[in-house]
Amino acid sequence: MKYRCLVFDHDDTTVNSTATIHHPCFVRFLEEYYPGRRCSLEEYFIKNFSPGFLPMCREEYGMDDRMLEMETRYWQDYVRSRIPDAYPGIRAIMQRQKEQGGYTAVISHSFRENILRDYARNGLPEPDLIFGWEMPPEQRKPSPWPLQEVLNQLSLEPEEALVIDDLKPGYDMARACGVPFAAAGWANDIPEIERFMRQNSNLYFKKVSELESYLFGTEGKGGVQA
Repeated sequence: MKYRCLVFDHDDTTVNSTATIHHPCFVRFLEEYYPGRRCSLEEYFIKNFSPGFLPMCREEYGMDDRMLEMETRYWQDYVRSRIPDAYPGIRAIMQRQKEQGGYTAVISHSFRENILRDYARNGLPEPDLIFGWEMPPEQRKPSPWPLQEVLNQLSLEPEEALVIDDLKPGYDMARACGVPFAAAGWANDIPEIERFMRQNSNLYFKKVSELESYLFGTEGKGGVQA
């Protein structure tokens, strides 16, 4: 076991949700409340990568606090009846980590209740800790707070954990805590995102199977180490 704790992002790291659920929901919201405004899937990925979802909503679409609350409720209603599929191979990684006595945690911009539902429906082992969108804004990634809580609650040193995430907020959080970061490159093929992640991450994996090989097989197999 390379790391005592694997800290997973949820959307587009563990489950395939942006292309199938979150982006279609956002497009529908724009159609209803911002007629004439458009957001392609590529734009949605890029803006969520940087500057992040809330800055995107404020800066690109001029949403104030009232509209942001409305968008959140709209999103909650939309995802309530739509469950994303876990990426093939993710369950095996989580199971092997648990079988070897390790921990798993989730730090995500989805709500805890939805994360637990997605895990249950996909047969994934329940995480030891979850920090989701229900946390106050100042305690959501890219803030280091949730990752610091993982380290503190599980009595871990930074090098004993690995953050696995597909977007920059996860990278920024991990870097602020001195925790190794593995980029999940299997969610999209957007050059701008892939280029940043390959250049800045400790590890980059294009396939879930490459991550599994690195964690439980030959060191470095399939991954690009900085």
